[in-house]
Amino acid sequence: MEISTAINLANTAALVHSASQNYPPLEQVTKPNLTTAELAYYSNMAEQTWRVKACYDTAPDGLRPLRVCGKLAWPTVGAKKLLGVPA
Repeated sequence: MEISTAINLANTAALVHSASQNYPPLEQVTKPNLTTAELAYYSNMAEQTWRVKACYDTAPDGLRPLRVCGKLAWPTVGAKKLLGVPA
């Protein structure tokens, strides 16, 4: 008995793209702000969780995001403090 498997190339390309994003260790990050995707990666939480925290202003102390042209910029210093990484 054969089972045919349909492969969605768009989903496969998205998975490869997301897996190919390599983030440096948080200790090596020197830029002042992180994107939501970067913060989600370093904190091991979903991006949408951080967007909800920004929307309801429930982010931890030191992690209040800046809103720049409709995007969120999270302070790197606050992320390092939250995750226990030396600044």
